[in-house]
Amino acid sequence: MNRSRSLRVLTVSVLIALWVSLPLNALAGSRDILWDIIGNCLDPSAADYCAKCRAPRAETACAAENFCKETTEVWAETADFVAVRDRKMCGCPSGLVHGLAIPRARVAGVEDPRRPAAIWEFAWATGRSKIPEEDLLTVVVNPRSGRSQDQMHLHMVRLKKDARSRFSSYPTARIRDLANVWDTASRLACAAKLSEYGVLVARDPGGGFVVLVDAASPEKDFVQERCLPNQPHQP
Repeated sequence: MNRSRSLRVLTVSVLIALWVSLPLNALAGSRDILWDIIGNCLDPSAADYCAKCRAPRAETACAAENFCKETTEVWAETADFVAVRDRKMCGCPSGLVHGLAIPRARVAGVEDPRRPAAIWEFAWATGRSKIPEEDLLTVVVNPRSGRSQDQMHLHMVRLKKDARSRFSSYPTARIRDLANVWDTASRLACAAKLSEYGVLVARDPGGGFVVLVDAASPEKDFVQERCLPNQPHQP
């Protein structure tokens, strides 16, 4: 190997080592933070776990001195999906619930043809374990232009008090089975001529579920995604 090639190899090796050692907040502008967590933070038995994972699981020894936003709190996991605490909960009183349901496979978002139908049932069941009042629970996913990460993540949150009264202003449909969410949302978006859309799912008081699509971000418009006004953020 000649000298110049040796220098190139050494430079790449140093850059990779530095990247691995970066804390999670150094990746703040990255759109792959969730994918990094899926790949490096879910299995604490993996070799060099504490060195490779920038947001270690909250129950592990290497998370002991980390701030809330630099740890991963797992709520539920299967072979296909994992549910974790959203970092927006950090510093908030217990009144706020905000979790993320994420596929373990690479899926970009709403627009990805690989989007798994079963993730809605997983997210709803996990959300029920944190928000037992079904009329308050909702699961939403944002449109491509309204998200910060390019790994699919469904938000499990509470509805705002006035949210249901505004449903009628948006394209909606009733379904019985959560396996039909994607097909129903796609049909609603097509009828409304939406090139991009987010999806909200909530309980229908008459039985089944309401599916709503919105060109904007359902997370911003309909749910309690951050500390409530009467529950100020704590340091």
